Amino acid sequence: MQFASLPRLLRLMLPLLLLAVHLHGRTQDQSVERQVKAAYLVKFAGFVEWPEGSFVRPDSPLLIGVMGADELAGQLERIVAGHSANGHPLQVKKLKKGEPPGHVHMLFLGTLDKASLQEVLAATRSQPLLTVSDSEEAHALGSIINFVLADERLRFEVALKPAAAARIRISARMLSAAYRVASGAST
Repeated sequence: MQFASLPRLLRLMLPLLLLAVHLHGRTQDQSVERQVKAAYLVKFAGFVEWPEGSFVRPDSPLLIGVMGADELAGQLERIVAGHSANGHPLQVKKLKKGEPPGHVHMLFLGTLDKASLQEVLAATRSQPLLTVSDSEEAHALGSIINFVLADERLRFEVALKPAAAARIRISARMLSAAYRVASGAST
């Protein structure tokens, strides 16, 4: 290779290098965001009370279902290992789009189309299930907790009306940490 052609090669490669740096930074940001969401989900489990009969036994696992967010499910599996909430060991259940959630206590709804969100939220509406999302659309359709970016930080908002319909009690400490608490759904 001749040195005279080096500047031309750099000019040709610079956009690709900048894109690679941008994507690498974005990938790291997404990884950190997944870690924070997973940590929040674990914390939520300790600040929520499910109605009587939600657990088969006092030491039954608290199941966290994850739909439409496989990478988050993987991160969550690593975090919950060996952890419990209110005497219940935490377990993660990966769910496929369209799969009924079954008997999970918490359900994170990731990237799903509107029809799928409507279907899942309608099917779980009266169940004792804490639904968590990261889209305004899912929150407007009735998810109880929604992750939001505010002041360059990941925060969460809570809708009390769907929580009451699910017969779930959210502690005042958790509500005081929320970015926003709405008495009804976001609609």
